[in-house]
Amino acid sequence: MTNEEKFKLITRNLEEVLTEEELKALLESGAPLRHYIGFEISGKLHIGYLFTCLKVKDLQDAGAETIIWLADLHSAINDKLDGNIETIRKVARGYFIDAFKALFQCVGGNPEKLQFKLTSEEYAKNPDFWMTVLEVGKTTSLARTKRSITIMGREESEDIDTAKLFYPIMQAADIFLLGVNIAHAGIDQRKVHVIARDSASALNKPKPVAIHHPILLGLTAPENISGEADEVAMKAKMSKSKPGSGISIHDSPDQIRQTINEAFAPEGQVENNPILNWTKYLIFYGNGSLVISRKSEHGGDITYNSYEDLEKDYVDKKLHPMDLKTAVAEWLIKKLKPARDYFEDPTRKSALEEIEKLTNK
Repeated sequence: MTNEEKFKLITRNLEEVLTEEELKALLESGAPLRHYIGFEISGKLHIGYLFTCLKVKDLQDAGAETIIWLADLHSAINDKLDGNIETIRKVARGYFIDAFKALFQCVGGNPEKLQFKLTSEEYAKNPDFWMTVLEVGKTTSLARTKRSITIMGREESEDIDTAKLFYPIMQAADIFLLGVNIAHAGIDQRKVHVIARDSASALNKPKPVAIHHPILLGLTAPENISGEADEVAMKAKMSKSKPGSGISIHDSPDQIRQTINEAFAPEGQVENNPILNWTKYLIFYGNGSLVISRKSEHGGDITYNSYEDLEKDYVDKKLHPMDLKTAVAEWLIKKLKPARDYFEDPTRKSALEEIEKLTNK
């Protein structure tokens, strides 16, 4: 694969690259690509992780070494799973790794090439990390840190405990701890990557390239949301606290059909339409296609080989929302089948049931 091919693969379907010139220079340098993406541990994986896996596979195909960062301490700080660090670690080790591997197989990736690292374990191995936290903190104003707590799904004006102010600084320092040259996250995490990049020069450390993918929209009708692009993305994405907002990778075919059928998808409207959003970023991620099955009196079956053609017909009301919903639901059912099958194994099913008990309190 040429450097140009790697560049196109790494940057496709992204919202932003900081910066494209730096990424090109990194590829031209011949340095090994070290990439990471971090996750809070909060419960069962949802469909947003499928989109993330597609981008992780792009990095893998481009030859990058990938670290999946299991952010247990960050999760506790952000009160996930009641802030119980033991529960968080149990979910991380007993469920998240297996679930992510199963989902990565759904997109054709090789899960054995992924490196899973638990934050608290890596911090214990590297006591100098906390000095890096202090150094990053010295380069970052309190006002900027407070603005950055939106990466946690919290409002800047929210009354928070002091520990939450450490979160953005810790996340920025993680990049230096891991020695990665490509930091990856959704656009909702943009602020912390900018902190890391701005801190790099002062710390005499290499500045990481930051890549940001779009956020899949939640399936419910959007609220009136304002703010910067990363903050809007955080508020518009699917949430466990909003019934009908998303789909778990463990949902049954009937559950998937029902959730998609009830999703917000106004006829002829593209903006804030989650079904079109999912169609664009999941089904047509690469060289995808989608078959719409319809009765002959409704136009008969049609195959779309590009998202642009599908969107045009949707806007022109030649493609009805219910026909698109049916096709999207069936695509998801087929795509997620390997993950569902993986957890049908009695041992894994038992582990999943235990996780459900821990996360549904």
